[in-house]
Formats: sequence, C-alpha cells, structure tokens
Amino acid sequence: MQVAKWGNSLAVRIPSAVADALGLREGDDIAIRIAGDRSFEIERNDTRSTALAKIRSLKIKLPEGWKFGRDEANQR
Repeated sequence: MQVAKWGNSLAVRIPSAVADALGLREGDDIAIRIAGDRSFEIERNDTRSTALAKIRSLKIKLPEGWKFGRDEANQR
C-alpha cells in the first residue's frame, strides 16, 4: 500500500482482501487505532447504525428529511 495526499489529510487504500474480511462496503464507518509504535488496527465502526437503530426503536416521529449528523451529535 502507498500513502497518498487527500485534501489536507493522508489516505491509504484498503486492500480488497481486508475489506472483504471486515465486510466493508463503500460508505461504511471504520475505526482506526494506533496499536504500536509503527502499527495500527482497523475495524468496522457500527456506532452510527447502532445509534440510528436505537432512535428508530423509540418510535418517535422525526421531521421529514431528518439526518443523524456528527456535528449535531457532538453539540452540548
């Protein structure tokens, strides 16, 4: 793999074997953690889908077009 520039960030393509092993699809959320001095771990992050499932289970009528957004979730 090779590190590439993506806007102000750096990006790495996830090999298809890793994506397949984790069941990743385009648009999925992942979590990346530093695992050592020169290594990291990657895993699926289902936090958003879990939160949406909990919200839907409340059976509350949400406004039309409502979307769960990171900015709103982090406002205090």
